[in-house]
Amino acid sequence: MSDINPQENKAKKSENRLVAFVKQIKNGLSTPKPDDFDSKAASKQVISIAWPAMVESFLLHLASMVDTMMVGSLGTWAIASVGYCTQPRMLLLAVFQAFNTGCTALIARAKGAGNHEEANKVLHMSLLISLIFGVLMAFIGYTFARQLVLMMGAMEDVTISNGTAYMQVLMISFPANVMSLSITAALRGIGKTKISMVYNVIANSLNIVGNYLFINGNLGCPALGVRGAALGMVIGWLAAFVIAIVVILRGVDMLKLNVKKLFKVDFSILRRIVNIGLPAMFEQFFMRIGQILFGRVVASLGTQQFATHQIANNIWSMTMMNGMAFGISATSLTGQSLGRKRPDQGKAYVQLCRRYSMIISLCMAAGLIFLGKPLAGMYTTEAAVIAQSAMVLRIVALIQPLQSSQQVLAGALRGAGDTKAVAMCIFLGIVVVRPIFSAVMVFGLGWGLIGVWLALICDQSMRSLYTMWRFSTDKWKTLKV
Repeated sequence: MSDINPQENKAKKSENRLVAFVKQIKNGLSTPKPDDFDSKAASKQVISIAWPAMVESFLLHLASMVDTMMVGSLGTWAIASVGYCTQPRMLLLAVFQAFNTGCTALIARAKGAGNHEEANKVLHMSLLISLIFGVLMAFIGYTFARQLVLMMGAMEDVTISNGTAYMQVLMISFPANVMSLSITAALRGIGKTKISMVYNVIANSLNIVGNYLFINGNLGCPALGVRGAALGMVIGWLAAFVIAIVVILRGVDMLKLNVKKLFKVDFSILRRIVNIGLPAMFEQFFMRIGQILFGRVVASLGTQQFATHQIANNIWSMTMMNGMAFGISATSLTGQSLGRKRPDQGKAYVQLCRRYSMIISLCMAAGLIFLGKPLAGMYTTEAAVIAQSAMVLRIVALIQPLQSSQQVLAGALRGAGDTKAVAMCIFLGIVVVRPIFSAVMVFGLGWGLIGVWLALICDQSMRSLYTMWRFSTDKWKTLKV
């Protein structure tokens, strides 16, 4: 008769599987770098791609913060009005962000292989897709602006009317916005992030100037309120589009736009972009659907709580610039390494990206813990909103290391064309974990806005673990794109 309890035996097997799982991740992430890998030169490459992307992202989010601050001078209803438009607009952008992922991955591989012709074919197809779908999405966004605001949970007449007006003004320049994003994606594929940084800095500066002139009617301009904030953004988008087009017409490295070839459809390139972009499109849709569900849970807490959430969310978005920037480095350098048939170098580049990103994320976490109240106080003078925002920002601090890790690894998987895995990660984290946990914590446990943000920790933990596991399997090394 066996002395082993069946329950103990089952527990030991589960423990062994968990240990094996952890070892797999550890071994997969800590592969020794190749003998011919120059860490010093590689670090320069990583940073040379990441820092302009980080500055660009920082200024983009800074402009968004300034937008919110300027709109906040009108009242919390104005912050909420703009907030109700954020996710619908990002949902419309999902198509373009998806195909831009394919654009970046394919151009990065072409760069690594030294194939100029293929890189330019991808550029032209990406711009054509952006033009066609940009016009279509602009029409949808303008026509159904009110319905989209209502879908986000807006209940007060003032937020519904102003949110609708804000959305409609933005849709006027939507095609120009998405085409400049397509050019940015192509430049990232060849590692030229400084150029997109420059035109986006100019765009964001013009956005802020436009806000100053048109929100409250300064220097003799009309006071347009929330519409003025949208007009400022439109001015910035149009400026970025004009500069990006001029740059790519002149040519950058191996990329040069030929207008005569813009409307020529290359079905083989289109198919490859779609093969990478389709899962990325589902990723974006999953992300936006999950965030809309998440947003509706927050909206149920009332206008003041939603405004508090919007302030914290705005600051949290700023912290994403770190992981996003090094994720762009990982995307570009992983794709280029695979183009050279050197996946071992790709893995070494990714480890450098993770290291630098983690250091910055820990510094950001410290800043959020100690500077929560001053940051929140930049948006509003309402003491209750400031106090609760500061509490939420402490939770955002805990998210930082998890966030940076999964952003870098997801960027590497995208660069390899493994967008199906990233889409699955987003689905599990943002569509399943985040809304369910936030609903339980808000409606079940009654934890209010704090419960909403604790659900984000669960989401980020799951996504961090998933991306570490997927990258450690090395399946990305052999993908055909």
